[in-house]
Amino acid sequence: MTLFADFKREMIEVEGIKIHLARAGAGAPLLLLHGYPQTHWMWHKIAPRLAEDFTVVATDLRGYGDSAKPIGEVDHRNYSKRMLARDQVKVMTHLGYAQFAVVGHDRGARVAHRMALDYPDRLSKLALLDIIPTAELYATFDQTLATAYYHWFFLIQPAPLPETLIGAKPKYYLKQCLERWSHDFSAFTPVALAEYQRCFQDPATIHGTCEDYRAAATIDLIHDQHDQGQLISCPLLVLWGNQGIIGRKYDVLDIWRQRAIEVQGNALTCGHFLPEEAPQETYQALRKFLLA
Repeated sequence: MTLFADFKREMIEVEGIKIHLARAGAGAPLLLLHGYPQTHWMWHKIAPRLAEDFTVVATDLRGYGDSAKPIGEVDHRNYSKRMLARDQVKVMTHLGYAQFAVVGHDRGARVAHRMALDYPDRLSKLALLDIIPTAELYATFDQTLATAYYHWFFLIQPAPLPETLIGAKPKYYLKQCLERWSHDFSAFTPVALAEYQRCFQDPATIHGTCEDYRAAATIDLIHDQHDQGQLISCPLLVLWGNQGIIGRKYDVLDIWRQRAIEVQGNALTCGHFLPEEAPQETYQALRKFLLA
């Protein structure tokens, strides 16, 4: 775990939920939010470099990593992106950061999108990696997308169906996810892969991550519909992999320009996992945007 050697690890409790994080640096605060099926370790190739210019806070989302994993409520409300965003804002408040920049990948990017809508005064800048809005994705599913993102429908099935099937061979399932969505599986270092495997073997993690997707198919869409037309007010950077399904299927910039006031971005040469598959490109794009 030497790549996070200079990071201080903390467990912060907010409203009864413990959020695990790693923190380092002395500049302006920067919150890093990971995606599925990973943990904050997905930032290990670029977080130490970002900490040269920023105070980096890399957390595990509720339901993931070493953060709390409560049993999902009937309407999945406690895994809504609104609730996950609230966790993270409360953590940053606890640490003393009134305003901060956020970089989110995959599920973390969806949490960050909701955060930008619910807490516009708290975010100084926002970067979203390899996503389009959840409602847009559901509205445009076709055979190609459903084949690549089959898990969007598998994980939302009522418990304990996906939990039982994944739990039978969690390491196999995790590896399949990483292999399918990446362009280069060798980009996942042995140390990071071991961390993902350690966390994903916990039945509570499997349940929590399923609840994340169940919320996305239900209560998150209700929240999105209610806020339809609200624009992201802070500067927005969008990055995506040119070898991934999002980059191949969508005009990513055009979609986000309809949902934010100020947008820039471009594709990187990689699959879905930008910080691990293209760490140099990702770091340079983020640093340029965040320091501008």
